[in-house]
Amino acid sequence: MAAISASLVKELRERTGLGMMECKKALTEADGDIDRAIEDLRKNSGLKAAKKAGRTAAEGAILTRVAEDGSYAAMLEVNSETDFVSRDDNFKSFAAKVLAKVFETKSEDVAAIMDGELEDARNQLVQKIGENISVRRAVVVDAPEGGVVGAYVHGDRIGVLSVLKGGNPEVAKDVSMHVAAINPVVARPEDMPQAQLDSEKAIILAQPDMAGKPEQIAEKMVQGRLKKYLAENSLTEQPFVKDPNQTVAEYAKTAGGEVVGFTRFEVGEGIEKEEVDFAKEVMEQARRS
Repeated sequence: MAAISASLVKELRERTGLGMMECKKALTEADGDIDRAIEDLRKNSGLKAAKKAGRTAAEGAILTRVAEDGSYAAMLEVNSETDFVSRDDNFKSFAAKVLAKVFETKSEDVAAIMDGELEDARNQLVQKIGENISVRRAVVVDAPEGGVVGAYVHGDRIGVLSVLKGGNPEVAKDVSMHVAAINPVVARPEDMPQAQLDSEKAIILAQPDMAGKPEQIAEKMVQGRLKKYLAENSLTEQPFVKDPNQTVAEYAKTAGGEVVGFTRFEVGEGIEKEEVDFAKEVMEQARRS
């Protein structure tokens, strides 16, 4: 059985809002797997949802560039080891050169983009700064005929490209701002993967208030909650962040636009970063000396 650390209990408490003992028990039963513990808590305690993990694993920056006519756009993530380096002018200049090549070639193949001069420039930057720099990912998005792509970057850490059928660049940018702030799962309800719906249905059925319900009533309740889940997690159905009285779909429609999709990058998402307790490290070193 995995040891349950205080930091793991603290993270689960922050993500669920539940008590310390309840979180510790859930983690113990889940053998330290925080995602499994959250799923079990949702089944057993009626917990509606949990916050996403707040820890990011790498530093760096997100950059975007949109064609003047809004017909296509590129987005790039470049990572550094520290936030300090990501604000350095040399780092920014290098990242801008990489983005320019992505934009000009319309290529998402990072290895091919970096082959040659840009890789040499990266190596020189690493030697100059004394910190590893890596180009992690790139994406190029095309607008449908008569449509537009809009971009928004928040603090160099979150970038979004939104695609509209019809509409205009300003509306597409506003939609991207909404995505950056709210982080929907999918663009439209019909885009939600069936596997995710099946998982959500299983969680709903396992919640305490579903126990003993006749099959027809239980199914009606499940469908109602799934509909609500889709509305909360689909971009088009969410209340627009700048005007909650209308949905994002309704906002886009005011400019003759229809939301087609979006791509969202956040610096360091999905990369695990080892947390170092420097005080403990120094103490251990002192004991050994």
